[in-house]
Amino acid sequence: MTPAFDLSGLTAVVTGARRGIGLAMAEALATAGADIIGVSAHLEPVGSDVERRVGAAGRKFTALTADLSDRDAVRRLAQELNALGGIDILVNNAGTIARAPAAEHPDESWDHVIQVNLTSQFLLSREIGREMVARGRGKIIFTASLLSFQGGINVPGYTAAKSGVAGLTKALANEWAAHGVNVNAIAPGYIATDNTRALQDDPVRHRAILERIPAGRWGRPDDLAGATVFLAAPASDYVNGVILPVDGGWLGR
Repeated sequence: MTPAFDLSGLTAVVTGARRGIGLAMAEALATAGADIIGVSAHLEPVGSDVERRVGAAGRKFTALTADLSDRDAVRRLAQELNALGGIDILVNNAGTIARAPAAEHPDESWDHVIQVNLTSQFLLSREIGREMVARGRGKIIFTASLLSFQGGINVPGYTAAKSGVAGLTKALANEWAAHGVNVNAIAPGYIATDNTRALQDDPVRHRAILERIPAGRWGRPDDLAGATVFLAAPASDYVNGVILPVDGGWLGR
């Protein structure tokens, strides 16, 4: 393996690792040599798909559960992770979405999405990032979104949260780059996962989205693998505060 992309001996935390993009990210990091701590609200203690994939790559896997909509649970998770020690890579991927027109969007949906997609990610980054800064090295990767750049339709809370993730990425990078901690984000395009099921099942929206993607297809979770390894590896040591689209060319249209 090229040393610039070798993660051997490192430990990566991936939130939302049970399925979809998080599962693909965890597998990619393990294939590059990292041991994985997977976090999800409903992650099986043993026998999960992510555990099998990490094990197939020859790496160690640890499963943790946490409800990221609960601030106290997030704080406990951060304490548990710091107690394990030596977190080299933090992938803030876990997220949720609530679809409703803005004029009908409930307070509860707004609060839930902001807590899971933005507040919990700041709390984890603050607590784990503090340890990284003290050690003088570390990588933090957020999962942003096309809606970190655009407004979207019927997802005001999600758009606000993902726009906040883009700003948080830059803010933390500004403070921590000089301490050897790289903070960046990946902005997936339209990826075929459970979060986009409503769009995939809507023939009008599905067709409109597909017609705008220059690559001519929806993305797959494993399309995020290369960008994840790059931002976690020494290859990106001089990359700070970037929101990297992996979108099949959507934003270039």
